[in-house]
Amino acid sequence: MRHSGKWMTSLDDRILEFLHENKPTTPTRMTTEASLPYSRQHVDRRCKKLDEEGLLESLGNGVYMITEDGEAYLKGHLDTEHWKYIDEDGEDAHDDLAEDTGTDS
Repeated sequence: MRHSGKWMTSLDDRILEFLHENKPTTPTRMTTEASLPYSRQHVDRRCKKLDEEGLLESLGNGVYMITEDGEAYLKGHLDTEHWKYIDEDGEDAHDDLAEDTGTDS
């Protein structure tokens, strides 16, 4: 299950899924190749937002690629509302890390 932030839209998932399955590309190509029912301008705005949030990376010239955080979100391992990683059991992945970094007395 994905953990979408309140700032996200259903288009964001479609953009991330498209870039997960395809090479980096532009909002124009996403609109035509993925048959997204949105204008290129709207797809471009959402790509910019996803870039600001760290789920996409702008490569310049309007080309975007998915980031490791974007991949983690698609797999259900990143809660984008609270920006925390979640393990496969649905637990906060950082809880285990905090316990493992303690020193032995």
